[in-house]
Amino acid sequence: MPRTDPPARPTSVPESAGIFHRGYLLVTLGACALVFLAAFESLAVTTIMPLVSRELDGASLYALAFAGPLATGVIGMVAAGSWSDRKGPVAPLLAAVGMFVVGLLIAGTAGTMPVLVSGRLVQGLGGGGLTVALYVVIARVYPPVLHPKIFAAFSAAWVIPSLVGPFAAGAVAQLAGWQWVFLGVVGLVVPALLLTAPALRGLNGSPGAAAGDPPANVETAAGGRAPGGLAKLALAALAALAVLGLNLSAAVPGAGAVLAAAAVAVALLAVRPLMPRGTLTARRGLPSVILTRGLASAAFFGAEVYLPYLLVERYAFAPTFAGLTLTGGAIAWAAASAIQGRLGTRLEHRKAVRIGSALVFGAVVLAFVTTVLAWPAAVAIAGWIFAGGGMGLMYPRLSVMTLALSTKDTEGFNSSAMSISDSLGGALALAGTGIVFAAFATATPTASFAGVFALTAVIGLAAVAVAPRVAVVPAAVRTPA
Repeated sequence: MPRTDPPARPTSVPESAGIFHRGYLLVTLGACALVFLAAFESLAVTTIMPLVSRELDGASLYALAFAGPLATGVIGMVAAGSWSDRKGPVAPLLAAVGMFVVGLLIAGTAGTMPVLVSGRLVQGLGGGGLTVALYVVIARVYPPVLHPKIFAAFSAAWVIPSLVGPFAAGAVAQLAGWQWVFLGVVGLVVPALLLTAPALRGLNGSPGAAAGDPPANVETAAGGRAPGGLAKLALAALAALAVLGLNLSAAVPGAGAVLAAAAVAVALLAVRPLMPRGTLTARRGLPSVILTRGLASAAFFGAEVYLPYLLVERYAFAPTFAGLTLTGGAIAWAAASAIQGRLGTRLEHRKAVRIGSALVFGAVVLAFVTTVLAWPAAVAIAGWIFAGGGMGLMYPRLSVMTLALSTKDTEGFNSSAMSISDSLGGALALAGTGIVFAAFATATPTASFAGVFALTAVIGLAAVAVAPRVAVVPAAVRTPA
């Protein structure tokens, strides 16, 4: 097969240029618009899901409505990573956005909880592909010196959705019906896509690998070369099915625990070849970067989706105000991300990750204590601001380290591995919290929520333990001040 050279970055852009220089402007605006879209949808759905669950009598599928799209997102990530490495990121990006819209339409017109969950699964396919395609776009367009700033801009793109998303979603759900929260997001896709498509013209093209060949220099967790395209998709599908099976295992009388353990084992074995070697054993360097991303995601999102639920069920908050919990955390995420971008090398990558993981762990513990001791809801809400700050501090640095430790041929693979760890970690945590929540449902009124926060606190502690093992990025590619 003929080989093609990677598309060149804008040659007229001076080295001192920022991400809003005219050579990067359209790509920056288009990519941030897509992040804005995903942020609004995520925050809005988390806000209204307690109301949806009550209206559709879907409490048993509550966790699956969040874990499902994270699980199917693994398939989208693998497909987009392989596709981007071979043909460039534009086509997978457009396909991912289209799939995301289809999922929104299914969920927005659902009359039962199973149909809504089906729409969420389709959303996950598109959302996973979108994430990986955008990471490859960043690697192809921006020089390494600008990577921390564009990732900080992505976090900033969460600010407006954080301010208005939860409140607006709660208001729309109460006044017009929760269906319009899904359908309304569809209207945001068109301007984002119109802005992004012209900006990415010319980015198609492989960075040098022959079409159909896996990256030759990727050492996977299973050893040897990365599996080919179809094999990777099959492994991703197996992992997704295992996560879905874990969500449903509690419904099997007498064998739920065995099935749950088997599902976790299958999921981890399936994704093992899709990760750099040593990821599941926390090997120092890039493997621990990937693993820390997954553990942090599991602790944060596993707890976050239950905070509005707790406020609605135990503190009698209206959905509109329960969503303000997410607002505080997301604003703190964006602010911390901006701060770390300005600090540059004055804040070393490993230190940022260690501080961030500790903040997330502490916030989850605070939510647990608030639940058990019946402290005022304001305590848990305030604590979640620290969790958001921790994520904003470490997430951009983990992204920077992943790209800095990748080659042209492995940008897609490593970006996919990071995103898979992110989503699979969250999916497994949400599946686990769903099982715990159901198991304690017949106990005291607060036992279910206490069990959820206890489990996510344990995961957060694991993130704190792995964080010191992340990579030390070579000086040539470190963030400048």
